[in-house]
Amino acid sequence: MFKHSVFSLPFIFIAMLVAAHNDGLGWFGWKLFFLGTLAAVTARNFAMGVNRYLDRDIDRLNPRTLGRPSVDGRVSNTQMIGFILMNALLFIIVAYFVNTLAFQLAIPILVVLGAYTIFKRFSALAHLILGVSLGLAPIAGVVAVSGEITLWSVYLATGVMFWVAGFDLLYSLQDMAFDKAQGLHSIPSKFGANKTMWIARVFHFLAIVFWAYFVFTAGLAFWAQMAVIFSAIMLSYEHYIVNKDFTKIDKAFFTVNGYLGFVFLILIIVEVA
Repeated sequence: MFKHSVFSLPFIFIAMLVAAHNDGLGWFGWKLFFLGTLAAVTARNFAMGVNRYLDRDIDRLNPRTLGRPSVDGRVSNTQMIGFILMNALLFIIVAYFVNTLAFQLAIPILVVLGAYTIFKRFSALAHLILGVSLGLAPIAGVVAVSGEITLWSVYLATGVMFWVAGFDLLYSLQDMAFDKAQGLHSIPSKFGANKTMWIARVFHFLAIVFWAYFVFTAGLAFWAQMAVIFSAIMLSYEHYIVNKDFTKIDKAFFTVNGYLGFVFLILIIVEVA
């Protein structure tokens, strides 16, 4: 699922651009651009690999996931384990070449990334764990450039956390009946569709609030403010299309959220330029 990287990549580069801008660098350089991209992709590959490997027993029972390569035999268990270990090692190596703090945080970050799959087996808070996983992206971005964790990056990361948790709630509506039947822990299976929609709205409202705090704390101006306003419009549209027709969940999940991240990035590029 390489395309899932579109959710984290824009916010890594947003953090890197703002960190470079605030440090008076203007541009963080091609080396960090390459390492940042490689880190994002290997981290995502690791997380998805762990998810697919540990969820084999669940995916075999779910009609929606029955055709996944990890289930139907196209990818063996040995291949999945090799894929997971290879990407974990690459991520740690990349972190080593970034800076000392990045290297020190590499293994703890991998632990968090792998926790989502385990967490959803005993707690409905798994949606927030997934949000935390992708929320680490902007933290990693500012660590790569500045070698520290700034307050504005925490606000940006918290916004990402609520954004991801909110759209994961909408995505999980597809498996509500299955999760309930199998005793899996999710907010939709616990609270039902209507309450889940309201919780997702609250999460997305909080995402906008924290992104606004990020813009203010980072000392950004008009174009960054436009990024927050655009995000609010896109998230409102996402809820509109899901509320109107649950069959449009995939469109909301991939298309709307994919555009949101990249437009946010483009407007931040304009801002710092």
